[in-house]
Amino acid sequence: MSSEHAEAANSPIPTTETNAADDAATSPAEGTGATGDVAESTITSAQWEAFQNMLVTIYGHRTENGQHDPSKVFHRKPNKRTLPSYYEVIKEPLALSTIKARLNLKQYPNVQACVRDFALIPHNAQVYNRPDAGAYLDALEIRSVLERELKKLVDAGTVTGDGVKLPYLGEIPEPDPPPEEDAAEEESDEEEEDSGEETDESSTKRRGRGRPKGSRTGKKDDDEHALEFDPRGRKRGRPPKVDTPVEARIKNIMKVIRRPKLQGGALKMSYFDRLPDKAQMPEYYTEIKNPMAADMIKKRMKRKKYADVAGFMKDIDLMFDNAKVYNEDDSEIYKLAVELQKEAHKTANEENAKPDTDFVDEEGRIPLPNGVMHNGELYQVGDWVHVQNANDFTKPIPAQIYRTWQDAAGTKFINACWYYRPEQTVHRFDKHFFENEVVKTGQYRDHQVDEIVDRCFIMFVTRYGKGRPRGFPPDKEIYVCESRYNEDKQRFNKIKTWASCLPDEVREKDYEMEMFKEPRRMKKLPSPIAYLLKDEQKDTDDPPKPVWGADNAPPKIGAVHRRQRDPKESPPPEPTPPPPPTPETKAPSPIKSMQTTAHVPAQPSSNQSHASTPRPQPTSIQPQPATNPPQQQRSSQQPSTTTPTTLNRSASNHRTASNYGTAQTANPRMAQTTANNVNNSNRNTTTAGGSHTSSVQNYQAPQAVEVYHLQDAVNNGIPPDIRSQFQCDDFGRLLFFTTPPVDVRAREKQGAGLAHSPRYIAAMKRRAEERERKRKRVEDEDEEREQERWVQAKQREAALAERAEALQKRAGEVWREQLRDATMRDLESLPDAQVARRQSAT
Repeated sequence: MSSEHAEAANSPIPTTETNAADDAATSPAEGTGATGDVAESTITSAQWEAFQNMLVTIYGHRTENGQHDPSKVFHRKPNKRTLPSYYEVIKEPLALSTIKARLNLKQYPNVQACVRDFALIPHNAQVYNRPDAGAYLDALEIRSVLERELKKLVDAGTVTGDGVKLPYLGEIPEPDPPPEEDAAEEESDEEEEDSGEETDESSTKRRGRGRPKGSRTGKKDDDEHALEFDPRGRKRGRPPKVDTPVEARIKNIMKVIRRPKLQGGALKMSYFDRLPDKAQMPEYYTEIKNPMAADMIKKRMKRKKYADVAGFMKDIDLMFDNAKVYNEDDSEIYKLAVELQKEAHKTANEENAKPDTDFVDEEGRIPLPNGVMHNGELYQVGDWVHVQNANDFTKPIPAQIYRTWQDAAGTKFINACWYYRPEQTVHRFDKHFFENEVVKTGQYRDHQVDEIVDRCFIMFVTRYGKGRPRGFPPDKEIYVCESRYNEDKQRFNKIKTWASCLPDEVREKDYEMEMFKEPRRMKKLPSPIAYLLKDEQKDTDDPPKPVWGADNAPPKIGAVHRRQRDPKESPPPEPTPPPPPTPETKAPSPIKSMQTTAHVPAQPSSNQSHASTPRPQPTSIQPQPATNPPQQQRSSQQPSTTTPTTLNRSASNHRTASNYGTAQTANPRMAQTTANNVNNSNRNTTTAGGSHTSSVQNYQAPQAVEVYHLQDAVNNGIPPDIRSQFQCDDFGRLLFFTTPPVDVRAREKQGAGLAHSPRYIAAMKRRAEERERKRKRVEDEDEEREQERWVQAKQREAALAERAEALQKRAGEVWREQLRDATMRDLESLPDAQVARRQSAT
């Protein structure tokens, strides 16, 4: 990168303006009317020519080394799409092209207006940029040129009066304090990870089109990162930094070469941060075949692409060597490349000389990059797992592993990103969710490896309906994810790029799918906790809070509200119109004779009916109600002997009460069924005065479990050993329930987790042994092949050596024959007397 282009690249004002005609030529200058008509100008012809010559001087000015053009970044105004924040800060944008057009059209009414436009160029750059930015330094250079040229005009007598000085255009604001280097790098990494994912306006400004490095910002968005701690002290935010010794060495080298600064305060590495723009510098990519920049190296570091320090230093050398090849030997960038490259190698040697023990984490965490073993299975970064939920063991936490490590005591841990179920979030009462939908949260929690329950899988919404992961066990749960969930704002933001939700190590990996013959129909269902909405809730109420329980667990249950819907949130689907009424028919006798073991209180209105539930239908056996059913009364209602009711934990001493009293909150499918039975139409309620009022979109409380039993004679006909396998009442009668039972026996012991059966563990052990045997067999085969290749190589070497020896021997014989023949020819060519003398001499 040349000095000229490097300075332009370092400047926060982009020079990639589109090729559209500059609107500056038609914009009125100060002192003109709304239509652009210019008042009669007081500028003379000599002054017009002098100002045009001054503009030419600015265009042609170069710095002392003759390579850098300080006016280049001011040729055109910044692109609004690329840098919208510039137009929020600068209220009167101006470029040299605008001044050129106004001079050509003679639109300035007086000398003061023209000089003001010239002065506005460096002033805007100083207001928007930090003092160490390239554009700020260029603005100072242009300002000095303006002052020098104006002085020449005064000395020549071309201009006089107030127009000979640059006007005062306002204070230059103080720059924000520069962030710490480590924090700035970490922040930029996190911005890169989440870029484009948040769909609210503040995130769009912050991430999608943020200010370039070196610019001033007037405010700081408080939502840039998730809070480290929520009000209950739960850790949040990013996964912990658990670096291997190689990663720690690489980061230390990068920090060292990023510290040196120039005299103006800019970083020396800023010249190498990004590659030049292809549109601006196509010749760079013609000459440099393998471009490399610091931002590319940082991305590879973040993706953990470097297996050793040597691979990292290879890219560092490539970056600096490219700069030395492209730039002249006496240029500033060439000298900086030599200096920083030397410093990088010096630091690399120092880091490699340190033992691995010097890079142990401060908290004693030892990284396990190859994963952790649990119950005979290997869990690695990127795997989807179920983690124990201390608040509800029937709803393990879907999560994705981000880190694996062990502490000094040898205990193995994972750090996983939680995904919430719909009933664990706070949302509007009419929000709908997909079946088996979960949402990504900002919760990155540490768990011991023993808290892993089993594997699961979470698919993006665009792939969930097309198939399933190839080879994934059919008995494992597969979830669908469409949105992120912001717990602070209680907002759902749809995910645009699924890769941004994954750990760095697996973002470039993909999984194979077994495609369905026909795409699965995906239908959204009402909220499973819509029944929590209360009649007195209003759209002006404060946001409700979820119900928390254990510290390292999601909420026990979320909340619903009537608050205004987010403008970016999709409205709920239109309700399906009810079918036309059908005439009442008499129910078959087996169903008619079926009765419950308890009674319910009468409902407030006679026009309400219970949702019908499938019941057992014996053909020749007539069930009858229990002799002493449990009862429950409500203080505001009268009991009825004609309508069936539900069992309640506090109202019955049956053993079934403890197993079914919490079915509505413990079973997600039961909660979903309840939500589907919610009445979305208007219902009548009775007021204290006896009148009826209409409540729009009010929901009934969910119906609980109904219980039935058979006649005693039929019940006694069932063998006792069969009856003992099922739920019975205190009289030994077999009970039938309208909903599937929920086995909560695992919660009898507080804190007890789920466990696999011995058969499953044995199968997993056999599978692990088989994998180990297969691995050893593959290693043995590889070793045999390697040994065979070694033997063949040795044989080839021996054959080559033997052939070389034979050729050498043959060459010696040929040389001797040629020498003898040459000697004989020489002897034959000599006279006889000479031959005789030589023979006598010999």
